[in-house]
This record gives sequence, structure tokens and C-alpha cells, in this order.
Amino acid sequence: MTELLFRDDAYAKTCQAKVVGVTPEGGIVLDRTVCYAQGGGQPGDVGLLRHSGGEAAIANTVYSADRTQIVHLIGAEAAAGLSPGDSVEVALDWERRLKRMRVHTALHLLSVVLPYPVTGGAIGDGDGRLDFDIPDGGLDKGELTDKMNALIARDAAVTESWITDEELDANPSLVKTMSVKPPRGSGRVRLVAIEGIDLQPCGGTHVRRTGEIGTVTITDIEKKGKQNRRVRLSLVD
Repeated sequence: MTELLFRDDAYAKTCQAKVVGVTPEGGIVLDRTVCYAQGGGQPGDVGLLRHSGGEAAIANTVYSADRTQIVHLIGAEAAAGLSPGDSVEVALDWERRLKRMRVHTALHLLSVVLPYPVTGGAIGDGDGRLDFDIPDGGLDKGELTDKMNALIARDAAVTESWITDEELDANPSLVKTMSVKPPRGSGRVRLVAIEGIDLQPCGGTHVRRTGEIGTVTITDIEKKGKQNRRVRLSLVD
């Protein structure tokens, strides 16, 4: 299994690793990585893969079919120069990752401001959205923006912990998302807590404190069905 260094430290920008496999499509499987693999509405990381023969751009990072390994997509031509056992360095596009971390934590706060079941979501490079199962409209962008920035200004700590699958089953109210289920299969589930504000299962990357999100604005509220509202937010910077 690939060691997921981003789970222990989302602020790690580089790491040394060993190649354990090369896919026909030009994917490099490593024994460890700082790159988040696409999933849960969060895009896969991009960056650079450096090795003795040069460097290659990581166009995306994804899970293997059995979700036990992480594949760094660099293209068949660039991958042809690498073999199992080779030493490499992984370097994140940190500016892009940090924006995604800020947006992801902001979306957790949005699920507090709008305490309704979440039917979908997506994280972009400086913006994001959640879809909510809301019976009727009446949402105000200005009011939601003010509530979001008030929570951000509390500069609450964001921490992680783990519970067993059985503990999660005994506390189903922890799960806010209807379409995206918490990552399972290892016997334990990761919880992300925003001190005094929120607690929910999540496998993604987050900032350490809400103050790091910076100012946000609610940019749009769309009606996507009789009981579905899509709420979009953006980092002001």
C-alpha cells in the first residue's frame, strides 16, 4: 500500500519515495507520497516527479483500481524512463493545493451554516460548491457570507482523529453527505473536527485553523431541482 503522507501532514510539500510500479498509461506507483489522490469531490494533486534522469509533470493523482495504491500520472513517454526500485522526489504544486485546502475547510463550515443533508460537492482552485437537500428557497447570499466569515474569524483549530467502522455505524448522524460516503475499508474512519463548530468524517486535506481560509464570499445560489440548492463560494483573494 502507498503510505499517505498527506494524512499525517497536509503541509508537507515534498517527499522522497521509491517506484513500486509503472502502468501502461504512464502512471507511477510509489511507496509513499504527499500527493492527494482524486476523490470525495477534491481533485488529485499536480506537481513534479524528479528523478536521476530529469523531471516530469504530474498531471493528476488517482487511486489504483483496488484503492490500495496511489498512481501519479506523468504520461507514457515520461514513465518509460522509470522502473521499480528507482528513487524519486515528489514536489507538490503547493499554491494550488493550499487553495484547495482552504476551500475544503470552508465547505465544512458551509455545512454548518446550512445544516441540511449534502447531496453533492466539488472543490476547485479557489472556489467550491455544495448541493443541499433544502425544501424551499429564501437563501440570501449576503447573509450566508456574513455567517461564513464570522465562523472563519473564530480562528478555530482544525484537527483529525480516527474511529472504527463500528463506531461510525453507531453514530450515523456524523455523516452529512448523502452521495459521497466516508472512505472505509481499513477498519477505521478519519474524522475532521473544527473546534467548537463541526465534526464529520473526511479523507481530504484541510488547513490547521479556520483563520487560514481568509475571507470568502457566497457567489451564487442555484436551484437544481425541487428540493436541491447549489451554493457556491469563493476565496476573496
